[in-house]
Amino acid sequence: MIIKSANLETVCGITSVLPINDKPEVAFSGKSNVGKSSLINALMNRKSLARTSGSPGKTQTINFYNINEALYYVDLPGYGYAKVAEKTKEKWGTMIERYLKTSPQLKMVFLLLDIRHEPSQNDKSMYDWIVYQGFHPVIIATKLDKINRSQIQKQVKIIKEGLEVIPGTKIYPFSATSKQGRDEIWACIEEICFPSQESLENGIDTPQLRDIEQ
Repeated sequence: MIIKSANLETVCGITSVLPINDKPEVAFSGKSNVGKSSLINALMNRKSLARTSGSPGKTQTINFYNINEALYYVDLPGYGYAKVAEKTKEKWGTMIERYLKTSPQLKMVFLLLDIRHEPSQNDKSMYDWIVYQGFHPVIIATKLDKINRSQIQKQVKIIKEGLEVIPGTKIYPFSATSKQGRDEIWACIEEICFPSQESLENGIDTPQLRDIEQ
């Protein structure tokens, strides 16, 4: 995917009205400090359009990035940050739920996990909840550069088993440092959001991930 333009177009807070878009949306979910902003910057070929921080809980809004005037990357607030008040967590959860339930243009959801660690209960709950909403989330295992190449398959297996993923679920190891995995993630987005003419002719509804087998 050649990125010609990428802009932060809409920022939605707890009380904001969600935008009515006419382009496909791809959402990114994950716990605080898992590397969502770094991944989104890599996918946009930008260094700092999505703000990164060493402090968890930085993203407190739903941010819509317009890519090539063709689709949106949607950055969701991170979950599982212990220092955030319970009342605030509940409001963030309500905001995310409202988006996932009501956006007609949402085509796929990426769930980010740190490849170094076994999925937490929050990760498992988020995965199950996304599935409950009718999506088959695609897993991105971040911080790939933090482990040895020989450990990759072992850690991917730990993630699969920890989440009890749906058979056939795609898992992409990714490094924000080397950008390894970026091309595969781009290809996945293009496959879902921009189906080939052959797929359309064969009646395969590839843009819509709800209720289809991967």
